[in-house]
Parts: sequence; C-alpha cells; structure tokens
Amino acid sequence: MSEKPSVTDRVVAAGFAAGWTIVPLLPKRLTAGAFRFAADRLWRGRGTSVRRLESNLARVTGLAPGSAELRDLSRAGMRSYFRYFEEIFRLPSMPRAEVVRRTHVTGAEHIHDNVAAGRGVVLALPHMGNWDQAGAWLVGVGHPFTTVAERLRPESLFRRYVAFREGLGMEVLPLTGGDGHNFAALASRVRKGGVVCLPAERDLTKSGVEVEFFGRATKVPAGPPLLAVQTGAALLPATVYFAGDDWGIDIHEEIPVPEEGTRQEKVAAVAQRMSHVFEKGITEHPEDWHMLQRLWLEDLRR
Repeated sequence: MSEKPSVTDRVVAAGFAAGWTIVPLLPKRLTAGAFRFAADRLWRGRGTSVRRLESNLARVTGLAPGSAELRDLSRAGMRSYFRYFEEIFRLPSMPRAEVVRRTHVTGAEHIHDNVAAGRGVVLALPHMGNWDQAGAWLVGVGHPFTTVAERLRPESLFRRYVAFREGLGMEVLPLTGGDGHNFAALASRVRKGGVVCLPAERDLTKSGVEVEFFGRATKVPAGPPLLAVQTGAALLPATVYFAGDDWGIDIHEEIPVPEEGTRQEKVAAVAQRMSHVFEKGITEHPEDWHMLQRLWLEDLRR
C-alpha cells in the first residue's frame, strides 16, 4: 500500500497543477517577476536548501564561504532555479519552432551525425539550466528520446510531471516503481539507433560509480557510462544554461570507451572523463547549476 501523501505533498502537487494551468494565461513579465521575488525571499531566509547550494558553489568556484561574492552567486543560483519552474509551466503552450529558434547550440552535429549513421546516442547532463526545454529542443530538431524520471511525491505530482514531459515528446521511464527493466529498455533504444537522455552527476540509486569531482569523491549514476560500454552507443556529455532570455546547450565530443580493461574499469574510466566535462560546464555557468542537495561523499556521511 502506498504511503498517504502529507499535507506538504498535497500543497506542492496543487501548486504545480495551478502553475501549469494559470502561468501560461498571464503576461510573461508578471510571472517572471513573481518567481524572481519568490527566489529572493527564499534566498534571504537562508534555509537548508540555500545553505547547501552555497556550500556546493563554494566547492566548485573556490569562493570563500560567507563571502559577498558567494552570496551574490547563490542569489543568482536561486533565481535561475525558479526561472526553470516558471518556464516549465509555459513550455507546453510554447510553439516548437520558437523553442528551436531561441536555443543556441554548439556541437549539435555530434547528435545528428551519429543518429544519421544509425548509431545510438546517450546524452548525459548535470542538473543545469532548463533541461526540459533542452529536451523540447531535441524533439523539435527531430530526435525524440527516452529518459528516466525520479519518482516524486505525491504520486499525483509524479504522474503530472510524466504527462508534461510526454507532452513535449519524451518517453519517460520511472527510476523506481516500474517493471524493473529500465536499463534493458534504454539499451534497446540505443541499439536501435535511438537517443537516450539521462541526468548524470548525482547518484540516486546507491549503486553509482565513484569519481573525483572538483577534487573530492562523489558517485555518479552508472547508467550512462554502462550504456556506452555495453552497447557501443556514443556517450555525449551536454551542459545546459540560460543565455539571456534564451537558452544555451553545449554538446561535447564523445567520450571514448577504453579498449583495454574489465567492464568495471571501462565504466569507471568513462564516468571520470564525463565528470571532468561536467566540471568545465559548471565552472563556466555556476549560477545555472541547480544542486541544492548533498553531493560529495564526505557530506553524505554527516
């Protein structure tokens, strides 16, 4: 029997339902200002999520904890995070041509060329910018794809999020609570020359691959590197960020699978190289890295 949703869960679910219903009906200037105001209010309150964001940003930038520079960056980070939510409420009603036109992409040929050759692609992304908008762009340029979604609470919110993403043209598999064959399904998609997109810098399964990330140990999901090792799909790290009022996507070169070593060693090597690419993207756009949770192993042990 599923756990009964808490009052907080029900309020959050109702808020998202209202967002998808009401936000598209209001002027963009009004809603953007309201979400920015909410972000600033949360930032000033210095709750757990804001303090964690600052701690993570201090790790990746070297800024001194408590410094004015770090506080300014965390404020920009919260505004970026809330911009993501304001935008996803508008995405279903945004013309696909507008999404494509306003998305500035480098490295798109890495996707197009592999798919044209009949080779599957695994796009691995950190939690940056508006990844749902990036997915809408990918569908808009002719590459529908499969992804995996964290199971949100309550179940009604998870179903609504899945419906939102499916409405944008994605195939969505649940991270947990499905038929237990996610990896097989993803492998099947890329073996047939399809595209898979997966979040890849925070492990939610407790079976991730340990890597060094900004000089400290963490674990990343095994799925993206394992798919590349086992299926021969092209693993392409991608970083997503806000570019003024538009969006930016950098699709990096394929991470090659080593020719020598055990499967475990190959997966570890690919995961580490993938993480180094993420470091570059996060360093270039730290305000758009939405990591409000513990990430490094030393923090998880506390």
